[in-house]
Amino acid sequence: MKKIVSLVCMGWIFALTSISANAFSSDVPLLQVEHLKPQFWQAKLNNADVVILTPEQIMGRNQQTFALQSEMQLLQDLPAQFTDAELAQIINRVSKVATDARFYANGIKLSAMHWAAYQQLLALPQLKPQNTVRFGLVVKRTALRSFPTDDRVFNAEANKDLDRFSETALFPTDAVAVLHTSADKKWLLVQSFNYTGWVKTADVAMGSKQQVLAYAEQQPFVVVTGATVRTAFNPEIAAVSELQLDMGIRLPLQSAADVGFIVHGQNPAASYIVQLPLRDANGNLSFTSALLPLSADVHQGYLPFTANNIIGQAFKFLGERYGWGHDYNGRDCTGFTSEIFRSFGFLMPRNSGQQGNGQYAENTRFTNASSAEDKLSAISKAQPGDLLYFPGHVSLYLGMLGTQPFMIHDVNTLIYPQQNGELYQGTLNGVVVTPLLPLNANVEQSYLDALYAVKSLR
Repeated sequence: MKKIVSLVCMGWIFALTSISANAFSSDVPLLQVEHLKPQFWQAKLNNADVVILTPEQIMGRNQQTFALQSEMQLLQDLPAQFTDAELAQIINRVSKVATDARFYANGIKLSAMHWAAYQQLLALPQLKPQNTVRFGLVVKRTALRSFPTDDRVFNAEANKDLDRFSETALFPTDAVAVLHTSADKKWLLVQSFNYTGWVKTADVAMGSKQQVLAYAEQQPFVVVTGATVRTAFNPEIAAVSELQLDMGIRLPLQSAADVGFIVHGQNPAASYIVQLPLRDANGNLSFTSALLPLSADVHQGYLPFTANNIIGQAFKFLGERYGWGHDYNGRDCTGFTSEIFRSFGFLMPRNSGQQGNGQYAENTRFTNASSAEDKLSAISKAQPGDLLYFPGHVSLYLGMLGTQPFMIHDVNTLIYPQQNGELYQGTLNGVVVTPLLPLNANVEQSYLDALYAVKSLR
């Protein structure tokens, strides 16, 4: 039996539906079980399978993004060397001592002594007058951090899901420029195409600039289109055995005619043969073949950029645990959107503010003077797959159900006003479908009030 509870929010009235035991039940307002199926939203699409942009047009969009966004960097355009002053500036920007208090999981506050120990790891005294930029390929999924340490630290709210040293992740095959080494040699300061931070030395294989950059240009290639896939078990080379590959990773495709009809003890007839980077005992780059089953969720070439595919890709992450800075082997809100669009060939800035405030693509922007009606009108004209930006957050627009916009996003909190005027404060901590209007972005603002941009990559 259904129980309908009125939920009054911002002048709108919504029905919060709770379904009896043995059926779907949720504390997310308006959410129904059918909303959690991609087919529900795909059935509402117009021209669902029409290609929106070709790979060549997407490449042009990427060129626009790099031209407009200062945080995006083509690695081939980096200088051959940085002076000590230039590199020190980069290090100090990446590894800033927090102005607000930070705490360990046991509640101990980081002291000046703690911060000094982290700063010592930065090895600033070891900088040379001229520091050569080196290059490498990432060989396994790895954390990119603001300091060269695995220590987890938190702000005063003590939310243990939000490690403030965690920045993002790098994935197998990612190219990086290597700028510096930590004092203990266990970490490298690296720059990817959209972020700079510290990564474990053991997770990067060093090669020549030409060798590293040419890898990503090889044809033909396959792209990982599942949330994750794994290479086949390999009893000969553990580093590429059951290796996790996340959505959007591009892999050079090889042929049995080139590498033979046995790959690490297995016939490749029912597999894709892909080339993967390998780190040798000296940290140097080599390459090896690996197998991906033909049943794996991959696509030869980039996935066609269609409305159907955007929705389908987003729902492949449904229910995945939220991971701030790609923690917990998951991803956060911008990782969620970036990896969806990376499977089509798009390259985007890392942080939500860089994306939302960025001038690339087509943007509808709002100010403090924008009315709720202005925002709702813009949302109603948006296309499913467009991106909605809020301070510190991004979601993917799914469409309207009546007058209610729905979105799918990777989100930590669940906040909304109840009928009695009190705020409900729950937890989502994962990729989930929600309506927009009943929910708050934080304890002070509704999502609608916080919305500052709608971005379309079409």
